[in-house]
This record gives sequence, C-alpha cells and structure tokens, in this order.
Amino acid sequence: MLKSSKVKRIALIIAAISVLAVFVGVSVQHRSTAQAANDYESIELFTDVLSIVKKSYVEDVDTKKLIYGAINGMLSSLDPHSSFMPPEMYKEMKIETKGSFGGLGIEISIKDGLLTVISPIEDTPAYKAGIKAGDQILKIDSKFTKDLSVMEAVKRMRGTKGTKVILTIMREGFDKPKEFPLTRDVIQVKSVKFKTLDDGFGYIGSPSSRKKPTMTSPRPSRR
Repeated sequence: MLKSSKVKRIALIIAAISVLAVFVGVSVQHRSTAQAANDYESIELFTDVLSIVKKSYVEDVDTKKLIYGAINGMLSSLDPHSSFMPPEMYKEMKIETKGSFGGLGIEISIKDGLLTVISPIEDTPAYKAGIKAGDQILKIDSKFTKDLSVMEAVKRMRGTKGTKVILTIMREGFDKPKEFPLTRDVIQVKSVKFKTLDDGFGYIGSPSSRKKPTMTSPRPSRR
C-alpha cells in the first residue's frame, strides 16, 4: 500500500513536470511568434516609407542609396563604432590594408563642403611636392571637386605608378589657387617610421605628419 502511494506520487510529479514543460514550450513559441510578427511589421513599415518617398519626393531618388542610408542609420544607432561599408568602400579598405597602392600619398576628407587634405604621408609624391595639411583641393586635373565624394576623389587620384595628375590647391596665405603637378608612385603605408641614430638614439616619427619627431634613447643593443 505504501509502495503504491509512493508510485502514485512519483507519477504525479512526472505529470506535473510534463505539463510545465509543455507550458514553457508553448510560451517560448508564442513569444518567438510575437517577435517575428513585430519584425515583419517593422519591415513592412520600412517598405511603406520607401514606397512613399519614391512616389512623392520632389526629385527622383536612387533606391540603393536610400537603402544603404537606412542600413547605415540602423547600425550607427547601435554605437559610435558600428557602420555600414558599401562594396566600393570595402574594396578601398582592402587596397589600403594591403600596405601599398598606386597614388599620391595624401589623406583627405570633406571639411566645410570642400575636399581637404588631412595630412600628406611622408616620403610620397604629395609630401615631396609640398602638399600640406589643411590644403583645399579645388580641382583634380580639370575636374572640380565641389560635388565629388571622398571615394570619387580617391579614385581620380589613385593610378598606376609614373602617371601624372595636377591638383589645384587653395591654401591660407595664397592669393589665388595654385597648381601642383604630381607623378603617381607606389605608396607604402607604414604606421610608424623608425631609424637608428648615433650614440644609441633612435628616431620615431609618424609618416602622416610633419610634426617634430620624438627622440628616444633605447637600451644599447648587442650586435
């Protein structure tokens, strides 16, 4: 009798666990279904807005540009370090991370609507020609840069070693823009430049700046 009661108790516990497992499974499935429904509603909202913009905006719009912008906005809302990299930008990044490319050796950006030199890279055609940080590039050859994106400007300045390009530069102190003829070369990207000097001193400098180098006195090396 006691044994029968014990068996019934175990059976009841097993039944309760089974019911609880079924309940939890249904609850999880319900939440997953609800989340999927919310996701689909959000996607539907996006497609509705995209359709309205394409139909009602005062000018024709590029669908790919709108979608890329939306993706970039979505990722940038996560944190300052997340961003969308379009195929062209990804290709450019791969070229730069290889450590060498054909070009002029300048870092550029858009400042106040103008294509501006951030810094020339040391020992490159741009550096040797006297291009300086803050220079405004008004033209690349005969093409005005006003409506060019950074990527378009980079494409025009990149090229095969030995080919020529003319940059029209406006600089503080110039009375008028000045043309700088440059010959493209293979640009070797180095994060740090180091050179051993006499008396155990070393030279450490950033290739992309013209600031005074740092002088260090390392421990003597055995050689």
